[in-house]
Amino acid sequence: MQRGALLDAARTLLSEGGTEALTFPALAERTGLARSSVYEYFRSRAAVVEELCAVDFPVWAAEVEAAMERAGTPEDKIEAYVRRQLALVGDRRHRAVVAISAGELDAGAREKIRAAHGGLIAMIVEALAALGHEQPRLAAMLLQGVVDAAVRRIELGAAEDPDEITEAAVGMVLRGVRG
Repeated sequence: MQRGALLDAARTLLSEGGTEALTFPALAERTGLARSSVYEYFRSRAAVVEELCAVDFPVWAAEVEAAMERAGTPEDKIEAYVRRQLALVGDRRHRAVVAISAGELDAGAREKIRAAHGGLIAMIVEALAALGHEQPRLAAMLLQGVVDAAVRRIELGAAEDPDEITEAAVGMVLRGVRG
């Protein structure tokens, strides 16, 4: 129960203040534990982020996959892939997934997270192949780059409304630069 409470507190801290807000004193304060007790569960901030990703990323990916399964055509699947990921930006779990870019993660944690991210990209390869892409894996990685850029734009609180950013990302993915 304590580990779950610590993870929930970490989600809140990440959601409210980004990776800078995720500190062991803040975790201790949010959960009512002594700071030394937090170290009994996690050896570092990176370990907290790694566990959040291990717990939350599969849930997030399952939501993207479910949205794709409800779609009919390959284009609809691609659109669902983009829209669902961007809809999840406001979710507290998403902050944990975004926190993987923190430079303090060790090589093992980065590899686990890369593998999980690869699973997300693999979801879209089939739809891209069905559209006739000669290199659907490469196309999937580039498509994910558009999604990642839109995520960053939304999280930065860009001048554009998140819905505008989503529409622009969907348009870019489905129609390219032609608009």
